[in-house]
Amino acid sequence: MVLWGNSVFSVLRVMFGLLMMSTREKGKPLNGAKVNMTAPDLISQYHVHGIVRRSSSFNTGRIEHLYKNPQAHIEGNMKLHYGDLTDSTCLVKIINEVKPSEIYNLGAQSHVKISFDLAEYTADVDGVGTLRLLDAIKTCGLINSVKFYQASTSELFGKVQEIPQKETTPFYPRSPYGAAKLYAYWIVVNFREAYNLFAVNGILFNHESPRRGANFVTRKISRSVAKIHLGQLDCFSLGNLDAKRDWGHARDYVEAMWLMLQTDEPEDFVIATGEVHSVREFVEKSFKHIGKTIVWEGKNENEVGRCKETGKIHVTVNHKYYRPTEVDFLQGDSTKARQKLNWKPRVTFDELVREMVDADVELMRNNPNA
Repeated sequence: MVLWGNSVFSVLRVMFGLLMMSTREKGKPLNGAKVNMTAPDLISQYHVHGIVRRSSSFNTGRIEHLYKNPQAHIEGNMKLHYGDLTDSTCLVKIINEVKPSEIYNLGAQSHVKISFDLAEYTADVDGVGTLRLLDAIKTCGLINSVKFYQASTSELFGKVQEIPQKETTPFYPRSPYGAAKLYAYWIVVNFREAYNLFAVNGILFNHESPRRGANFVTRKISRSVAKIHLGQLDCFSLGNLDAKRDWGHARDYVEAMWLMLQTDEPEDFVIATGEVHSVREFVEKSFKHIGKTIVWEGKNENEVGRCKETGKIHVTVNHKYYRPTEVDFLQGDSTKARQKLNWKPRVTFDELVREMVDADVELMRNNPNA
């Protein structure tokens, strides 16, 4: 997505995640958000332009509440454009039409495991797609008027070279996704240095919310736990239970994204909580929230998570969910962002887990097939 504007606190996850923003005042930018927590308020103050891929079915379910008229899909101050990061012509056309002041490139094939199956596509979208976007800005003569945010990732660190990871930590990506994002990172740096474009990389560690995609592990857990709580499911399978991540809330991280574009000079920032939790711990806390205690039995692929209260097995391990090259441990050091942006995470890990489970319980109660 592309965002353009002076302020952004949430992100509109419109397929490719390209948002463009401009303020409602002439000459000022718009605003969008990656999991849109305060997006309705922002849209009342800014004009938001998003890029969405064409589909035979509606694919804007996660932003329907932002429409002026959700039933009729009337957009109001949020305007969607058909486009694609693999189509440079459409990017030039849209950027030239909108002339944004801020662009937030949140677009990507962002599922790490799937990137091994769609390696070429991931490289085209996540890597070369970023170049197409930067070139479009240059072609439209907006180098001196646009601020550009690139959604970088903690997956750049992959096989970590130091703990915790900060802006100066050497990169060692362990997936086609990470490798593609590495190219995107350096092409952003190149445009910043070669053309003096205000362009920044936000190296965001894992950030979650109830709007996380259903096939990402945190959302898979919260959805499954909700279904088990409501009697709609007995058991679900996961991959590496011992993978450890630095998980934060998307709402906090989008604020950091916006803050990066409000500085006088463009710089790259690591955004993280500094806390590490395992997938196993995410499972345990999710079940604890619905009154169940998970006890682990067995080892490796034979390990299961059994409910202490009922004796039922609710979690199993399936090797198909493992990556060919695993990333075992990620922990970010956001000291630079805390000092220079005055940013800090507000939502705790426990609060994040509870919010996601509660939201999915409500969702599954209203629509078991969701």
